[in-house]
Amino acid sequence: MNKSLKIVFFGTPEFATGVLQALQESPHEIVAVVTVPDKPAGRGRKINESDVKKYAVTHGLPVLQPHNLKAADFLKELASFKADVQVVVAFRMLPKAVWKMPPMGTFNLHASLLPQYRGAAPINWVIINQEKQTGVSTFFIDEKIDTGAIIATRETLIAPLENAGTLYNRLMNMGAQLTLKTVDAIAAGTVTTTIQKNHPHLKEAPKLTNENTFIDFNKPAVTVDALIRGLYPYPVAKAVLFNEKNIDVKIHKSKVVEKSHKMTPGSLVLENNQILVACAEDMIEIQEIQLPNKKRMNVKDLLNGYTFAREARFGKALGETALKRL
Repeated sequence: MNKSLKIVFFGTPEFATGVLQALQESPHEIVAVVTVPDKPAGRGRKINESDVKKYAVTHGLPVLQPHNLKAADFLKELASFKADVQVVVAFRMLPKAVWKMPPMGTFNLHASLLPQYRGAAPINWVIINQEKQTGVSTFFIDEKIDTGAIIATRETLIAPLENAGTLYNRLMNMGAQLTLKTVDAIAAGTVTTTIQKNHPHLKEAPKLTNENTFIDFNKPAVTVDALIRGLYPYPVAKAVLFNEKNIDVKIHKSKVVEKSHKMTPGSLVLENNQILVACAEDMIEIQEIQLPNKKRMNVKDLLNGYTFAREARFGKALGETALKRL
């Protein structure tokens, strides 16, 4: 039987909690959890705690929330836990003083098959880019982002109409299993690694921003639909509805309609309680939409109470008009 290791866990979102749970329920010992400081959020400025903190507090695990990862007080407290290994899942870049601290190293779980899709949002971008497969990777942290020696990977196929939400859940479960397997291998002294090689066609997974989450209807319908699925259920794809008032809307769900046309991309067809939008090739049917300061709704309900002007159309915000943001 492998020896039990003392682990310090670094993480923030829900994705990390599934991994933390698997480790906490294993023979290994979580001696501390490091997560982001609490932040006020929303209109009421209510204090928001990370998902990882909520899990840690519920299960009685010590929680550290440093503002500065290089601060002497934090480094001293971190060292006091005498961890054998540190595990990082969806956390910010660690300074060398932190990741070099444990004698058995610090490794990261990343939600892609490295070296592809290094960056902040790999789950979203593999769907946006219409990839056929993805996976999870564990690697030892070094001085650059997502470039360290790979310990292990696990692959999964991406379903043709999959969205980021379903892939997120599957990769979280796979990542939890791979992380535990990696810790077990470190404990047993059987770890082998593979250096990440420079690839001629590396695809990145940059942070999702207001600019790269807007729909461009000058692209084919399959590309538009992939963006919508890749941003669902969060942060959700946006488009501009140029109507009597120009507004940003969120488009939660859509469907590709293979229909040839000679319409300008973004033009609308309203028929049979449907909204069809012309793309560079084919059209998409908008199925669920959200107006500013409203809840999401299906299109049939929208059409019962919302009026479209004859010249109404959808478009992309950048360079077209100044708009009220959602």
